[in-house]
Amino acid sequence: MTVTASRFDRKDFDLYETPEWATEVLLRHVDVRGLRVWEPAAGNHKIADVLWAYGVDLIYSTDITRHDKAHSAIFDFLSVDYRSTQEIVPASPFDAIITNPPFGKGGRDAANFARLALERCDGIVALLLPDVFDFAKTRRDLFADNPRFTMKIQLLDRIQWFPGKYGNTQNHAWYVWTGDREAWAGPPTIVYEGKEPK
Repeated sequence: MTVTASRFDRKDFDLYETPEWATEVLLRHVDVRGLRVWEPAAGNHKIADVLWAYGVDLIYSTDITRHDKAHSAIFDFLSVDYRSTQEIVPASPFDAIITNPPFGKGGRDAANFARLALERCDGIVALLLPDVFDFAKTRRDLFADNPRFTMKIQLLDRIQWFPGKYGNTQNHAWYVWTGDREAWAGPPTIVYEGKEPK
């Protein structure tokens, strides 16, 4: 199937709701039970709801705007003035950041989001992004040259963000960084997972 540009009219703060199965795929490979998780692009808490059911200890949900569900706080994760926002985002460290971040033109917002996530969390960072996100040479610092990059989980089923005639499907993957690659016993791995477990 050919990847084509969607003809869906997008606008600022569009809501891209992550299907439950996509988060369940991540949890087959990354154990977050008992962890404190920051979900910084929470939308309507589709990822957070699956994480709660899985057994995380705490979820701190933020987003740049509110949709249908209230967040722990309204916060623009791409804000570089993070230190002055400690009254919004708690200073206590999180064990993980797990989210479906905004992509932006040319993937620049997603790349900045990834860099800030790695700066703000020493533990697990898991981002759901298009499966070609790791191909750009301008992102070597996130992948080839990054000792924390641990795993790419390629989704075998395509995600359709918007239903209907113009809601095309796209290939996505989870990109996972950890605090310590040695704990994963070797170099980064790639795994392939569909909606149903193997």
